[in-house]
Amino acid sequence: MASSDVTDDESGVVQVPSDPYRSFIDGEGEKDTVWRTGAPPNYEVVNRLFEEGRSNVWAPGSREEKVQRLLKTWEMEIVHKVRPQDFKLIDPEAFDHSVNGTPGKKIEEVLLIGSYNQFLQTSLPEELRAYDPSKYTMQEAQTTFLNAFPRGFAIEILEVYSGPPKVAFKFRHFSTFDGPFQGHAPTNELVQLIGISIFTVDESTNKVGRIEFFYDPSELIGDLLKGPLLDGSEASTTARSVSGCPVLGKLQI
Repeated sequence: MASSDVTDDESGVVQVPSDPYRSFIDGEGEKDTVWRTGAPPNYEVVNRLFEEGRSNVWAPGSREEKVQRLLKTWEMEIVHKVRPQDFKLIDPEAFDHSVNGTPGKKIEEVLLIGSYNQFLQTSLPEELRAYDPSKYTMQEAQTTFLNAFPRGFAIEILEVYSGPPKVAFKFRHFSTFDGPFQGHAPTNELVQLIGISIFTVDESTNKVGRIEFFYDPSELIGDLLKGPLLDGSEASTTARSVSGCPVLGKLQI
């Protein structure tokens, strides 16, 4: 996640550092944008994490670099912009967000529950959910993962398969587990998940409508439950045996 570090010049105008990997954060087009934290995000910390841990440095203007910017900008808008009318990349009318084949959610639903809770949607029975997104508000989820990942949760493109209009790609989310998670001590180890996504882009407007993510959440949650419980008690059975995604369990990615 990004911090909100902005400065004012002598005229009182807010100055936002330009971001090398995302669009639609600064400039004249964003002067009336309403930001979730009251100010535009600053991705300097997570950008350093990304640069230190990325698998590839894509050439500017390459298909991979363009899709990586598309993904990072999409994530920035869905996390930090409050009003659909402020979206420049996301098409609010065509928006439909699906995770691992679950029914898609509209923009109003995702803005209400937050990006982490949407990304971790599951059809598992409640008793098998090591992390249950239905029990966390948007702010609670953001705080939970920000505590676990003080440097942020970086994302990169590993491979682009097609597009547009159907932009299909392999992605990698990663960070170091440096803070507590659900009572578990941090391990300070690399935590990552790898998945496949399909973004449907309207070529006449260059806006993103339908979004589909396929990945195994046990890659992420399992690593976050490896640390011992801070109170010295024994981890629950659910925490010790995190179930994965039935779709990706059959895929080689």
